Amino acid sequence: MSSTNDLVAMRLKGKVAIITGGASGFGETTAKLFVKHGAKVIIADVQDTKGLSLCQEITATATATGEISYVHCNVTDDTDVKNLIDTTIFKHGKLDIMFNNAGISGDVDPTILGSTNENFLKVFNINVYGGYLGAKHAARVMIPQKSGVILFTGSIASVLGGESPHAYTMSKHAILGLMKSLCVEMGQYGVRVNAISPCGVSTPLLQNGMGMIDKGVIDGLLCESAVLKGVTPEAEDVANAALYLASDEAKFVNGLNLMVDGGYSVTNPSFSMAVHRLFAST
Repeated sequence: MSSTNDLVAMRLKGKVAIITGGASGFGETTAKLFVKHGAKVIIADVQDTKGLSLCQEITATATATGEISYVHCNVTDDTDVKNLIDTTIFKHGKLDIMFNNAGISGDVDPTILGSTNENFLKVFNINVYGGYLGAKHAARVMIPQKSGVILFTGSIASVLGGESPHAYTMSKHAILGLMKSLCVEMGQYGVRVNAISPCGVSTPLLQNGMGMIDKGVIDGLLCESAVLKGVTPEAEDVANAALYLASDEAKFVNGLNLMVDGGYSVTNPSFSMAVHRLFAST
């Protein structure tokens, strides 16, 4: 007889999932968790060495029901994305979960005059057009099967301004708009569409963007600025959110931008901090 832990560990048993940008960061952590919960996962990325190495690592520790494989895919290339979906269908016969996670932060200069046209186009090409292509090609197989889950990686930048470069902020607002628009259309076919919007997490993306190698330094800054004290935001928090939204436990959750930010996006502490500084200086 299965134990309670065994049942909990099979929340995606038999599900087939694609994770773009799956070789590192949120994608890597989510891939590991999905396989642990019984999913057949396809990592899609351009980081071939990392992707293949991750597959070997997961396979060595995977449960009997979970599987992992890698497909090279540039999410901005329509042919690559089409091939990704076709390969998945050929290998597994269906697609249950499409996690459009691939993305870049772009140049870190936060000013409009310091930004470049080339950077803007590159950020939008990967973050927005890439998500659009992933959703479009997933839809062509999910609509006939009348089931499926499409997820996007958003950001607190999808609801806030002033803390990220303009191109990145605009791209995440666009992803949120795409998610909302898709959830209405795809809901007619039984396909759920949601987004996950984390705060800053010390992934390679943020470490590179901040020019810092020491994860501990970034974690310290994140904890100092957090609304929710006593915990450090981790990639696992995003993976757990994806697990929930991808599972049948979220069978009636559609059109949600799930904020994984410890409440950061619900408040603006600028005034209270200014008052504190005023009284501290007198």
